[in-house]
Amino acid sequence: MKELADDLRAVEAALFAAAEPLGADDIAAHVGDGVDVAAALAELQGHYAGRGVNLVERGGRWHFQTAADLAHILRREREEPRRLSRAAIETLAIIAYHEPVSRAEIEAIRGVQISRGTLDVLMEAGWVRPAGRREAPGRPLTYATTQAFLQHFGLASRRDLPGLDDLKAAGLLDPIDAAMEQLELESGPEGD
Repeated sequence: MKELADDLRAVEAALFAAAEPLGADDIAAHVGDGVDVAAALAELQGHYAGRGVNLVERGGRWHFQTAADLAHILRREREEPRRLSRAAIETLAIIAYHEPVSRAEIEAIRGVQISRGTLDVLMEAGWVRPAGRREAPGRPLTYATTQAFLQHFGLASRRDLPGLDDLKAAGLLDPIDAAMEQLELESGPEGD
């Protein structure tokens, strides 16, 4: 009787620790010779029937799974990491550094039109919000960053955004732009 209990415990431990479902041969390789794996699996399956987890067999492979009637308890809302397009990242940076800024101003700084979905993605992420209308012809809508933007990027305020020197030191500026800027500094102002 003691040996059967030890066999059950060994099979149970092998299944519990496995990263993926195991076949009877795999289990036998883990627990060693002399263990009646089929009998242990049948006994464990009966033992776990009606409990919070069940021992199930699918395609000759065994694993523990949550009881079907309790699956709703373990379901979590999982945030999928969102990968932003280059256009969205550039747009977010322009808004962060120039807010409040209109769509036309964003396009002027980027040098290209932004697609309608770019701002929608940033607003859906909760990083950008409408910030009112500019007192100009057409009263264009302006955009600004949100508190969620600051929290996500670990900033206390917009003043904590990295400056030009910080970006250069981190190697985040285009080396061609940096080289051109250095040439301008060395050659002096135009017209000398």
